[in-house]
Amino acid sequence: MDRKTFLQAALSVAVTGGLVTNQAHAEKTTVSFGAADRKLLTGTIDLHIHAAPDTKARLGSELDFARQAKEAGMRGVMFKSNDFACHDRAYLIREMLPDFETFGSICMNDVVGDKVNVVAARKALNTTGNLCRCIWMPTQNARYQVQTFRQKQSIIDVTDASGKLLPEVVAVMELCAEHDIIFASGHSSSEETLLMAKEAKAVGLKKFVATHVNSSIWTLTPRQIETVVDAGGWVELSFLTNLWGPGTGLPDYERLSDKAFCELLSVAPEKSFVSTDLGQVAMPSPVEGMLAAIKAMEVYGFDTATIKRVTADNPAHLVGLE
Repeated sequence: MDRKTFLQAALSVAVTGGLVTNQAHAEKTTVSFGAADRKLLTGTIDLHIHAAPDTKARLGSELDFARQAKEAGMRGVMFKSNDFACHDRAYLIREMLPDFETFGSICMNDVVGDKVNVVAARKALNTTGNLCRCIWMPTQNARYQVQTFRQKQSIIDVTDASGKLLPEVVAVMELCAEHDIIFASGHSSSEETLLMAKEAKAVGLKKFVATHVNSSIWTLTPRQIETVVDAGGWVELSFLTNLWGPGTGLPDYERLSDKAFCELLSVAPEKSFVSTDLGQVAMPSPVEGMLAAIKAMEVYGFDTATIKRVTADNPAHLVGLE
């Protein structure tokens, strides 16, 4: 068995290890686009996709979504799992799709320890291929989320009792600055996010990202977005918010209007990017979500250059593709 055949076999095993088979994913997520849609998607990069293998059922595997994105004309994707690092699998996917940009990331949730884990971050950044391009602060274990939704989960803090950032959070921020990758706020509160944005500027971090600033309890006000940007940070807007709601695979959330999405995006498009945050069962695929976001931006008056900036140029910068 030659090396390429071995890697293909290994990846096939990896991506069928989720809650449903890879074949089932492919059947559920087959999508096709005409020439006009492909033109809109050409060169775009989605920096927030959930895929199998995961601890939750997903619409498709990382390989499925990467193939779809490539076929649709997109330039690249970055995967996120709340429970697993995925930069190692990005390395294997690149072996199968060598002319497509695939990246991974790691979340500081309880799967890597009971606090923000500096060692896990360092190891991720030193993994073969250098494909970990984002370290997220706690998401499912963030104090703000757990307490707001009254969840029965362990809590991983980013601040101490006095409201000061914990030293391990600053240490991870410094690692991200050293490697010039994204440090994302995760599911932190707006107060914690602004605190991290300020610290990011102090440590010389150029790729601090406020996570999905249009989403549910994490929505930032226009003034808060401006504060992040003034500190040198970036803001992510996730189009998932415009696709969930009653009758969808995520029925318990209130759907955001396209107008409200575009109003927040217009606050600072020069330092914003659009992602999908998709991959959930019974929801559109990430590629479909990106296309819907672009069409919404067109309806609400964004010109071609600005759409390209927030869907292609800014994401490319943040993952080091300039």
